[in-house]
Amino acid sequence: MNSIKFDYSHICNFVKKEEISALFPEAKNALESLKNGSCKGNDFLGWLDLPTRIGIAELNDIENTARELRARTNVVVVIGIGGSYLGARAVIEALADSFHNFGDAGMKVIFAGHNIGEDYYHELMNYLSDKEFGICVISKSGTTTEPAIAFRLLKEMLEAKVGKAEAGKRIVAITDASKGALRTLADQEGYKSFVIPDNVGGRFSVLTPVGLLPIAIAGFDIKALVKGAVEMQKECLEKQGSIALEYAAARTALHRKGYAVELLANFNPKLHYITEWWKQLYGESEGKEHKGIFPAGVDFTTDLHSMGQYIQQGPRMMMETVISVENSQYKVEIPADEANLDKLNFLAGKRVDAVNKMAELGTRIAHVDGGVPNMLVSMPALNAEYIGQLFYFFELACGISGSMSGVNPFDQPGVEAYKNNMFALLDKPGYEAASKEIKARLK
Repeated sequence: MNSIKFDYSHICNFVKKEEISALFPEAKNALESLKNGSCKGNDFLGWLDLPTRIGIAELNDIENTARELRARTNVVVVIGIGGSYLGARAVIEALADSFHNFGDAGMKVIFAGHNIGEDYYHELMNYLSDKEFGICVISKSGTTTEPAIAFRLLKEMLEAKVGKAEAGKRIVAITDASKGALRTLADQEGYKSFVIPDNVGGRFSVLTPVGLLPIAIAGFDIKALVKGAVEMQKECLEKQGSIALEYAAARTALHRKGYAVELLANFNPKLHYITEWWKQLYGESEGKEHKGIFPAGVDFTTDLHSMGQYIQQGPRMMMETVISVENSQYKVEIPADEANLDKLNFLAGKRVDAVNKMAELGTRIAHVDGGVPNMLVSMPALNAEYIGQLFYFFELACGISGSMSGVNPFDQPGVEAYKNNMFALLDKPGYEAASKEIKARLK
């Protein structure tokens, strides 16, 4: 099959190939613990064989729901935070026209519930005031602060605009199967709903309705996305060696050599939200017990003119993984100019992508020469199938490397700290003692 590829040959000046190879048995043991369910966090392993468990009936239901929503609206607001929106946004931003956030279906998809910005919501509601809009609300509990605020605001606005009955036909809920505030409301109001599987954590949920429905609403091919994930699942779970094992072993070897930060770099602006999705996946999975590689992201060549100096000559604590897209979708050639004042006639007749590829290669060489170990993930093209492969590759490698570090890759207890402080400061019922304590600390 055509597939994404992984190359770690350019880290061998920084960690010996034998040292990486020596980690393969440990990586294979970690993978086996995922497959047999003996790893930490084994109650959240539903993502592992998820691609091959997704049935055609479920995909058709999602596509039909998206089609019905598009028939009633021209804008859909996807409400969610973290894993409840990043995967969908990553795919939509990667596949959409850069200046029109929609696919072939002509549907505008925008996002809310991922911040608490008052100006953002004022401007969003002003934008929606003359639009025929719908809502896709994603929350396991229905009580997570950021999406709950967004849903309360937009639900009230939608009901006032089109009436409660029509609003109920324009709202789709993705939530728990049987419990929680959003499940209760969806059942009471008769919203079309889909289930977030109990054994799939948010950051691993892009191939559940959490990611698939918004992507389908935008008009993109979710069956191709799943097909790519199925291909990578079979490649990585049914063979002795795989690129997921190699990536997990290589980044772990570098981490044990003192490289504490991993930059995910791309040379295609459409990949920005792939990076944002990856940052959550690895940060929330590995950053526990004072362990873990810090995941950071850069968009090149843009960030070469800002972060490039630090990467090239700052502290030598970084490794770099580059996502490279081999073939662009369109062809744009640089024209000749008679005056040649910008001295660029040596590029005349060359494709923009050819220049970008040389910028990519030149950067990788420079960073290796400057002391930054460099790994490469190559995608044949930027389409739904290869993105599906990429998602599963990163998810599996994350499960392996997180298990190798000894943490539970599938929980996120540290996320509760800010919430507890925020609730205490807002005098939420039940937080009276914490409120008194934290306010005393602020005096």
